[in-house]
Amino acid sequence: MIDLYTAATPNGHKISIALEEMGLEYRVHHLDLMQADQKKPEYLAINPNGRIPAIIDRDNDDFAVFESGAILLYLAEKTGKLLPTNPKKRSQVIQWLMFQMGGVGPMMGQANVFHRYFPEKIPAAIERYQNESRRLFEVMNLQLSDNRYLAGDEYSIADISTWPWVRIYEWSGVDISGLEHLQRWMDELAERKACQIGVITPPPSDLSDKERAEQISKMVSR
Repeated sequence: MIDLYTAATPNGHKISIALEEMGLEYRVHHLDLMQADQKKPEYLAINPNGRIPAIIDRDNDDFAVFESGAILLYLAEKTGKLLPTNPKKRSQVIQWLMFQMGGVGPMMGQANVFHRYFPEKIPAAIERYQNESRRLFEVMNLQLSDNRYLAGDEYSIADISTWPWVRIYEWSGVDISGLEHLQRWMDELAERKACQIGVITPPPSDLSDKERAEQISKMVSR
């Protein structure tokens, strides 16, 4: 049994998708980020960084893992799924996983903050992060022009890590026009049952986009 501590964000959705794909039994613990559940002592004992997601593997001496990329690697190694054993293919998956962790996620995250949440509109910051997100999309589009998935012909944790972010490109204000290979990949993953379940686990907040943006804006400005 895996205990999943999460919220309705791209980083959280990575892990719920992976758990569904791998067929692992799991329990969802929905953290209310607006109420700062992720900063409470009982959660900091699991993830000292005070972010989501995190897991506890109850079948492995209650072993806790935090950071979404590390969780994906742990689960892939635990199950022997979605991560090749061939050293070169394995490295390719990890390279694209790191591409998401170090590039797509942080850049789109900052685009979200400055485009949607920050109390002051700073055009230069908005443009910087949206443009860099677009550049990263172009890198993926080129890769996907010759490959079905990010790391080659096999679906992997690299795709699972990246898709929850790319799918919210409109929320980040990023243009994907002309990126036909990226769009094909996005559409294909959207048809996977695990992806469909993963992005509604946990269920999204009942706040409207405007209400959510206003609340996050208050948090950012503190």
